[in-house]
Amino acid sequence: MTELLDFVFTEAFWIAVLRIATPLILGTLGALVCERAGVLNLGIEGIMVAGAFGGWLAVFLGAPLWLGVAAAAAVGGAFGLLHSALTVHLALSQHVTGLGITLLASSLSYYAYRVAFPKVDTPPTIEAFAPMDALPVPVLSGLTPLTLLAVVLVGVVAWLLYRTHIGLAIRLVGENPAAAEAQGIGVLPVRTLAVTLGSALMGVAGAFLTLAAFNAFFFNMVNGRGWICIALVVFASWRPGKALLGALLFAFFDALQLRLQQIEGGLFGMDLPYQIYLMLPYLLSILALVVVARRADYPQALMQPFRRGER
Repeated sequence: MTELLDFVFTEAFWIAVLRIATPLILGTLGALVCERAGVLNLGIEGIMVAGAFGGWLAVFLGAPLWLGVAAAAAVGGAFGLLHSALTVHLALSQHVTGLGITLLASSLSYYAYRVAFPKVDTPPTIEAFAPMDALPVPVLSGLTPLTLLAVVLVGVVAWLLYRTHIGLAIRLVGENPAAAEAQGIGVLPVRTLAVTLGSALMGVAGAFLTLAAFNAFFFNMVNGRGWICIALVVFASWRPGKALLGALLFAFFDALQLRLQQIEGGLFGMDLPYQIYLMLPYLLSILALVVVARRADYPQALMQPFRRGER
C-alpha cells in the first residue's frame, strides 16, 4: 500500500492522468455543447474514430500537425452537420441517428484506411506532437500541447456558454425552444451550430490519440472513450468545470489500475486477475455517476425535436 501511495504522488503518475484525461475532456466538452442545445449526439464514438483517422492521414500526407488537428475538427464538424440535418431539421430519433453516425463514421474510416493502405500489416507512423519540455512547470513539461489546449478549452466553453449571447441562445434552446423562438432566436440554426461545434471538438478528441498519444492509426483505438464521455456529461451536470473534474477522476482511476497490475502480490496482498483491475475505473466511475446523476439538472428540452409553430 505504501508503494502505491508513493507512486500516486510522483510526477509520472500525474502526467499519465492528464494524458489519459485529454481525449475525455475534449469529447465531453463536445457532447456537453450538443446536449446544452437539446441534442443528444451518440455519434461521438464514430466521430472520434473519424477525427483520429482524418487528422492522422492529413499529417501522413505532409500537413503540419496543427493542420492535422484542424482537419480532424473539420471531419468531426461534417459528421455533426449530418447529425443535425437528420435530428434537428428532419426531427428523426436522436438515439437511432447517433448510433447510425457512429457506425457510418467508424466504417468509413476503416474502409478508407484499407483502401489507402491495402497491403500494410504494420500501421504507418508519423512524427507526433512532442512533450513541452521548455515549460518550467514540472507536470506540464511532460505533456503535449493538445493537453494544454484541452484544459484551456474548458474555460473557453464555460465562457461561451455563460458569458456570451450565443451561449445564452444555446442554453435557451436546450431548455425551452418555444420561448427562444418567441424571443426571435432561430432554434434550428442555433442547434445546428451547437452540434457542429460540439462534433468538431469530438473530432479533435480523436485526433489526440493519433497525433499525440500515439503516432499511428489502428482499429479500435478509441476503445469506448466516446461512451465514457456521454456518461461524464451527466456526471458533470452539463457544466464544463465539472466535466474537467469527471475526466480527471476517471483518468486517475485508469492510471491507478495500470499501477496496481504492476505491484507484486496485488492490492492488499491479493493476487487478483488483471481483468479486475481493468474493471476498477469503470466500476468506480459508475458509482460516482449513480451518486451524482440523481441530482443532475439536465436540459429540459434534451432529445425533444422542435417544429416551428408547435407548442
